[in-house]
Amino acid sequence: MAKHSSSSGRTNLASCAVATVFIVFLIIAAVAVYLTVFRPRDPEISVTNVKVPSFSVANSSVSFTFSQFSAVRNPNRAAFSHYNNKIQLFYYGNRIGFTFIPAGEIESGQTKRMYATFSVQSFPLSNSQISAADFQRSGSVVGTGLAEVDNRAGSTVEIESKLEMAGRVRVLGLFSHRIAAKSNCRIAISTSDGSIVAVRC
Repeated sequence: MAKHSSSSGRTNLASCAVATVFIVFLIIAAVAVYLTVFRPRDPEISVTNVKVPSFSVANSSVSFTFSQFSAVRNPNRAAFSHYNNKIQLFYYGNRIGFTFIPAGEIESGQTKRMYATFSVQSFPLSNSQISAADFQRSGSVVGTGLAEVDNRAGSTVEIESKLEMAGRVRVLGLFSHRIAAKSNCRIAISTSDGSIVAVRC
């Protein structure tokens, strides 16, 4: 009788061990699927075009209207809800203009085209302007998108555009994760006619 009880105990122990191994395997498989398929990824930003519809220089100060066209792709398996985003313009480290991007949602695997335009109030020009050729030799900035240069003569106003996109994705409808991305572009504008002579993103 004791021998039968001992054999039954070993069988139960083996069954528990098999069940434990199976559960651990399922957990590892679930984590692997999460990391490879459902892991939250930051959005991908590309600046597709920039324009200066109006430009004015007076008394060593400049004002203009700035427009930027961008494409934002959501690489996640869930919709990307974005909010509190903006485009900012800087001149020698000083912010000269900005505009907010309306909150919205980008479906899984989709790309959303975005357009923003705003006026930049008059600000004084620096004494050290650069030429388009110097701008081209100065190197690129981290980012993705445009890389164009028009080798015309004359001095330029160099500004920096910063686009920030942040929001959340809800993985498997349960877990909410914050994701974000940034895109920086350096833009050279001719002081003679306001045309864009170089863009690096």
